[in-house]
Amino acid sequence: MDKNIPNPTEIKLHQKSRILEISFADGKTFRFPCEFLRVYSPSAEVRGHGPGQEVLQVGKKNVEIKHIEPVGTYAIQPTFSDGHDTGIYSWDLLYDYGLHQEEMWQHYLKRMEETGASREPSPAPFEQRPKSK
Repeated sequence: MDKNIPNPTEIKLHQKSRILEISFADGKTFRFPCEFLRVYSPSAEVRGHGPGQEVLQVGKKNVEIKHIEPVGTYAIQPTFSDGHDTGIYSWDLLYDYGLHQEEMWQHYLKRMEETGASREPSPAPFEQRPKSK
């Protein structure tokens, strides 16, 4: 933990707009779309176990945060609507994300474009029904 990073003073989850708003002791407030936090999850599932092992997260445009659990006094662990719940977001990580959010988002959009991937969720699997006679 970086001792120079201020602690959060308020955390608000705006369900309708799917925004997590975090205010820090230095007066800075960051508004994170749930999609942003999901695609930049600090979990091994997303980041991999080393450089070059990152997994591009696709189809997360409508993801929501369903629950937030505190982790000690240094982090939060959100549960997302797609079931992802292994990312632990420390205060310094969130502060850093806030400072660099725009360039991180542009980098993500560029990677999506380069791979031909989509932010839109995949359609639900088609359920076959027996044909009527």
